[in-house]
Amino acid sequence: MEIADIVKVIFPAATAFVIGIAITPLITHFLYKHKVWKEGGTEGKVAMDGTEAVEFNKLHAKLELKTPRMGGIVIWASALITVMLVTIIAKVFPTAATLKLDFLSRDQTWIPFLTLVLGAIVGFVNDLLDVRSGGHGLSLKRRLVFVLSMSGIIGWWFYAKLGVVSVGIPFDGALEIGVFIIPLFMLMTFSLYASGVIDGIDGLSGGVFASIFAAYAMIAFHQNQINLAAFCAMLVGALLAFLWFNVPPARFFMTETGTMALTLTLSTVVFMTDSMGGGIGISMLPIIGFLLVITVVSVVIQVLSKKYRGKKVFIVAPLHHHFEAIGWSPAKVTMRYWILSIIFAFIGVIIAVAG
Repeated sequence: MEIADIVKVIFPAATAFVIGIAITPLITHFLYKHKVWKEGGTEGKVAMDGTEAVEFNKLHAKLELKTPRMGGIVIWASALITVMLVTIIAKVFPTAATLKLDFLSRDQTWIPFLTLVLGAIVGFVNDLLDVRSGGHGLSLKRRLVFVLSMSGIIGWWFYAKLGVVSVGIPFDGALEIGVFIIPLFMLMTFSLYASGVIDGIDGLSGGVFASIFAAYAMIAFHQNQINLAAFCAMLVGALLAFLWFNVPPARFFMTETGTMALTLTLSTVVFMTDSMGGGIGISMLPIIGFLLVITVVSVVIQVLSKKYRGKKVFIVAPLHHHFEAIGWSPAKVTMRYWILSIIFAFIGVIIAVAG
């Protein structure tokens, strides 16, 4: 471990945080000035089965109309500016120190960076349509086609170009699955994208995603994937800047342009900290991302129960809204989720380092 490596990881995190804090007032002013919320649409949301989301709308309908969307711009804009800044400095002033700081590399960060950009763009288009057409963004089918198509191509790239054919198993080497690495990556990406529904309470998603990316930054650093660690740390800095303004009462919602960018990027980071880094990044995802897992599982349970049993398991899904419905304040739900996300991230890092 070198001091230069530590600086390389800390610098983009601090830079993204400072940039995020600096640009957020401008972004916030723009969002409020142009009323980037569902002003022309109906109050609240529709459930996955097409019926009115009654319980959710009781809790959040008014906020859906009054709080701007597209807050995720803060996250990926901070990250993009940081990447450009570090790259430009390295190109214009090519010293040993500046070249060391440049973490954008073909072998570790180009794929995560690409997914961040593509996810941000498609999510932004969805949010823009959502605002302009009264709550009708890109259809779920179109978004899923994009997610599955992109993950299929990247999964193929991992398999055919990078030679990824196995999954790391804790304390037991690796399990070779060959070409099935492609559908595995697609399934994981789809599941992570579905977990984006955790963006439902002020500050909740920002804190959870920050803990997860921080954990994978530490795992990548341990595996000597310094560029990837710097990339993950940069996203943590950007998320903390977002969270600075998203704590209750939130100045804006993250929405699709943020959640799609983050979940799709996370899937590539997880894969790159597995066999490519000689680690067990995939196996650790259910632990490090436990709150994302239970978020998706609660929705699946609710939908299946309503379809086959004719009644609900939870008052409202995802699970964090159920806790609101039984009387927990939004701040209490958020704080407890943050605590749990830190605990699970810590456990996952310890196992990943030991395994």
